[in-house]
Amino acid sequence: MDAKHVYVEDLKNHVGETVTIKGWLYNNRSKGKIQFLQVRDGTGIVQSVLGKGAVDDATFAACDHLPQESSLMVTGAVRQDARAPGGYELSLTAVTIVAQAQPYPIALQEHGVAFLMENRHLWLRSRKQHAILRVRAEVMRAIRDFFDSRGFVALDSPILTPAACEGTTTLFNVDYFEDKAFLSQSGQLYVEAGAMAFGKVYCFGPTFRAEKSKTRRHLTEFWMVEPEIAYATLDDVMNLAEEFITFIVQRCLERRREDLKVLERNTALLEKIRPPFPRMSYDEAAKWLHDKGLPFEDGNDLGSPDETALSQAHDKPLMIHRYPTKVKAFYMKPDPQRADRALCVDVLAPEGVGEIIGGSQREEDLAALERRLEEHKLPRAAFEWYLDLRRYGAVPHAGFGLGVERTTGWICGTEHVRECIPFPRMMYKIYP
Repeated sequence: MDAKHVYVEDLKNHVGETVTIKGWLYNNRSKGKIQFLQVRDGTGIVQSVLGKGAVDDATFAACDHLPQESSLMVTGAVRQDARAPGGYELSLTAVTIVAQAQPYPIALQEHGVAFLMENRHLWLRSRKQHAILRVRAEVMRAIRDFFDSRGFVALDSPILTPAACEGTTTLFNVDYFEDKAFLSQSGQLYVEAGAMAFGKVYCFGPTFRAEKSKTRRHLTEFWMVEPEIAYATLDDVMNLAEEFITFIVQRCLERRREDLKVLERNTALLEKIRPPFPRMSYDEAAKWLHDKGLPFEDGNDLGSPDETALSQAHDKPLMIHRYPTKVKAFYMKPDPQRADRALCVDVLAPEGVGEIIGGSQREEDLAALERRLEEHKLPRAAFEWYLDLRRYGAVPHAGFGLGVERTTGWICGTEHVRECIPFPRMMYKIYP
């Protein structure tokens, strides 16, 4: 009878049984009549011990010189061994070589980032990249679980749009038959329509920004989740963001601790991520920057160095609210107490990571929104449907967007967001 196929992550449930692992050779070493084959299958790595005589001589000899990343199936008895990777080991009784790999370009040694990025399709197989992307998958699962369990309706927004949402300078143009379209910068305007229909909704998918930026925080294509809630205020979404970030971080600590260990992440810093989060107005943040002697000009948006300095000064996410209206999007509602300040918030992750959430209360007044469109020199015809949301039952409403890659990078302790998405798109990077 053939041995049962199981995954490495499930070996703990099969101690004493004979099972089959189907995967790829991660590493191997030989001690005369014994070979140690490390086999990965996507869920983990298991050390498999092959003794001479357990298989025929030809197979034993082939395994001794098998190149890294050759595909194979190994069968053996599962035993617990604290010294082995993952805590379990296979005593092999059979090996089937499915395909012998050619010499593998990414050896188990240090390589330059440029080389690794050119081989991103193979770099994904390394332990650290594997761990990062498993954390990313957990972040995405936690996002859906959080909103689905709170009664939000998932509402997909279009990727092809007729107009800008976050400013016309960062749009990717696309030929759309006889017309012109753009890759979506945000699904927010569409989820506002959804909120007026369903009360509370979220969209979740890729967004695009043609930003000519080469910083460690920027991608031209990234994933974002955007909740929107009818009858919500700025304070409501600030409270929601606090709960949301806490939920994601605690979920990753609960389910992806082994991956964080592979990444050598200091999880004690993540354990602190619980409400309440510190809150600071833009004016307070500007004063703090001035007091530290940093070159910041009042009235400007916060730049990456400003966000880094502010976030490094806190061990929890920092919520900065009420930025100048002139540096924020047209749809943000001015503060009734001070018209030159918008009812908006950015959430800066600690440890110098910077912004992971941007949100606001939206302008629900038709006349005010029409004026803002004119001030921003946006084509009114493309926004008539959006103005309809103010003509037919306008209510206060608010929402935010969270970037998946920056959030993943913060949780993993990864320096650059290019490692937090399977195939990064950057200013000079579109291959593979």
